[in-house]
Amino acid sequence: MKEQDRKQHYSGIRTTAIHGGEGPDPSTNASSPPLNMSSTFVSEEAGSFSAHDLKEDSPWLYGRWANPTVSMLEKKIAAVEGVEDALCTASGMAAATSIFMTFLSKEDHVIVSDVSYAGVAELARDTLPRFGIETSFVDMSDLEALKSAIQSNTKLIHIETPVNPILRLTDIKAVRKIATEAGALLSADCTFSTPLGIDAKKLGIDLIMHSATKYICGHGDAVGGIIAGSRLLIDKLRVEASIHHGGIMSPFNAWLIARGLSTLPLRMEAHQQNAMKLAKWLEKHPSITDVKYPGLKSHPQHDLALSQMNNFSAMLSFQVGDEEKGKILANKMIKKLEIIHYAVSLGHHRSLIFWMPTKDLIEGSFKLSKTQTRSYKNYAGEGIFRMSVGLEDAEDLISDLDRVFK
Repeated sequence: MKEQDRKQHYSGIRTTAIHGGEGPDPSTNASSPPLNMSSTFVSEEAGSFSAHDLKEDSPWLYGRWANPTVSMLEKKIAAVEGVEDALCTASGMAAATSIFMTFLSKEDHVIVSDVSYAGVAELARDTLPRFGIETSFVDMSDLEALKSAIQSNTKLIHIETPVNPILRLTDIKAVRKIATEAGALLSADCTFSTPLGIDAKKLGIDLIMHSATKYICGHGDAVGGIIAGSRLLIDKLRVEASIHHGGIMSPFNAWLIARGLSTLPLRMEAHQQNAMKLAKWLEKHPSITDVKYPGLKSHPQHDLALSQMNNFSAMLSFQVGDEEKGKILANKMIKKLEIIHYAVSLGHHRSLIFWMPTKDLIEGSFKLSKTQTRSYKNYAGEGIFRMSVGLEDAEDLISDLDRVFK
């Protein structure tokens, strides 16, 4: 779409997060990017209304095709990720669905992480087979299992790292090698790690996916998804996901998410600092039987975290023993927590916590095999509290939890 070409003379991540994809409004010279809510645009030339005629320099035409505010966010996230292009979608699930439905067809095969965001797991298990797409679910930390799952019709490998909710890691370089040998695309849900946590392009991810609802927005007030990658792949997604499927992001949400993205580098530094303080405190607490946080030396994949993560983010999990103890503590949290919100979701400036019993997830969303169940329980026992550590003072968060543990 039409825009002013502005040569960039900067490379720092903080500067890129603020200035990438935007500049003074050409019509008003406003410093902040404008919010364009129009669903349609006045045409200055006779043209086609086919998605197949969409070009990078096509004029603004209709909101489902493209919108100036959404386009600004797409360019900003592409700049932060260091890739050619990006596509905004209505939600993180819309982003995942867009990847599957654009790059998979009848009789194709996709391999998905056996533990992942519940909506993605259920989409792959319940919906894709209805379209004749074969699905396999693999513990991505088991590279031999992944190699064994490859078929001649494998077109896509979809990973998540760290996985939601147990914080198990995936060796991205190793999986990239396997995907290349299989001739398959590699997509990765990087919501937990954020663009600050891993260099997705350097690690070889073809399709970098985020639920922008979470850390990228950072304030819990907008829903959206993002896919970043090469222009060739994003062009295919734009035609299928935006124009044909219609899963577009609201301009208002794009404006809010772009505002959040501008402060992401600073926020992630603070998030990580808080999460590390809480994780270390939880490790020493007598009520806690296990803590998982990639930044802790006790994490079973800490060396892998050091090798591929630049920021450990702020998602942690902890156990308190058996399922009954977890339920009791969850009810106490609902009644007694004053600062931390007992709620789903993650990546907000406010701290959030939620009880996740193992049995419910294994039998419901994941439907794991016996071997996969053993691996899951190595990280989650009979259940975990998943905590998204916010930006409050760490001492206040510790005090809030300690009061509930007593």
